[in-house]
Formats: sequence, C-alpha cells, structure tokens
Amino acid sequence: MIDLLKVSQATDIGLVRELNEDSILVGPKDVFVVADGMGGHVAGEIASHIFTATVENKLSSEDTTLDQDGLRYLVIDGNDAIFECTQKNPERSGMGTTATILHLEEKSAFWAHVGDSRLYRLRNGELKQITSDHTYVAELLANGSISAEEAKDHPNKNMLLRAVGVDPVVKVDTGELGLQDGDVFLLCSDGLTNMVTLPAIQATLDKGDCPDKAAALVEQAKAGGGLDNISAIVVEYNEN
Repeated sequence: MIDLLKVSQATDIGLVRELNEDSILVGPKDVFVVADGMGGHVAGEIASHIFTATVENKLSSEDTTLDQDGLRYLVIDGNDAIFECTQKNPERSGMGTTATILHLEEKSAFWAHVGDSRLYRLRNGELKQITSDHTYVAELLANGSISAEEAKDHPNKNMLLRAVGVDPVVKVDTGELGLQDGDVFLLCSDGLTNMVTLPAIQATLDKGDCPDKAAALVEQAKAGGGLDNISAIVVEYNEN
C-alpha cells in the first residue's frame, strides 16, 4: 500500500436511466476499477457487478501479481465469470461490461483496459487520455474517416467493438507508467466524458481546495444533462 494517495470515488444513476449499470471498486492493494455494464434488462448491472466482485475476490489472494500481466489476467477472470453466467442464464446472453483498472505501487502505475470507459493522467498541467476507446467511432476517427467534430454526435458513438464477458476470449490493452509527485489519475465511465468537457474536467482535477473531486465531477455531469450513469475515481499521488 502507498501512504501517499488521496482517493475519492462516486457513482450516480444520472437523471435519465432507471438503473445504475456502472460498478466501481476502490480495492485492496491500491487497485481501482470502473466498469460500465451493458445488456438487456438489469443484465448490464449484473455484468459490471460480477466483474468488480471477481476482481475484489482475486485481490484477496496473497499470490496475485499486479503488473501488466497480472491485471490482464484479472480482466480475463472477470470475462470468464460473466460469460459463464450467460451460459447458465441464456436470457442474459450478450451482457457485458467495460473494464478499466489502475494499480499503483512505488514509482509505477499499471493499467488494463477494455471498452470505452477511460483512464486519464493529469501531470504538470496536461491532461492525457491513457487508454484508447474500443468503439466503432474511435476506429473511424483513428483511420481519418471522420473528424473529431463529427465523432461528437455520431449516431453510432456508443457502439463497442470490444467488451468484457460477451465472448469466451477477450483482448485486453495494458500499460505501465512512471509515477511522479503531483500525478492525478481519473478513471471514469463515458457518462462523465460525454457530459463534461475535458477543460472542465482538468479544472476540477487541478483544484487544490476541492475535498471530493470525484463527487464534483459527477455533479458537473448531472448539471450537463446526466443522460447516462456516471462514475469517477480520482487518485492523487503526492510525495510531500
């Protein structure tokens, strides 16, 4: 455990949805998870909760490694658990979840990711998206088929190309970052980033006098319309 972390967390149903299909985890061993469920009636809620519960259970094991490979296997374990649930409950077929995981240890940050929830890092006044969205629109944007402006309101904006639990095998993105004094990490569902501009998100993360940055971000998303479930975990690393 790192003694130099300040963590805030918040999740909210938003102003339109009937269920909160997001699930978040501030787990042991400095592991943080945001999962945004998808599927039919209540299935998305089930999928995201199966994922975070699986991760939490695995973290209780003494021999769990938490480098890039370790986090990849956490996601694969979650994928297996959700897929097994759909095999036993055919009415839930097709349910799944995004998964974004961050683990911090001395001088290193490891992450794993599937879907369109996001991990950001704020460092020296620059907010950088660390993960890539696994969506149809992100692919169109990457290959130059559409502009960033067209991507904002594209009709297939939320079409995922990759999710946890939908198929028996899942491809997981992973990475490692160095840690610096003053780094701030944000894990969030798209219910935040679709409602709040990146400059506004950065301004909140930069506020030294904001006691609960995650809650502040969620309230901004609700003020912007709250069209989806909203989840945020903010992790601040300070050596002094």
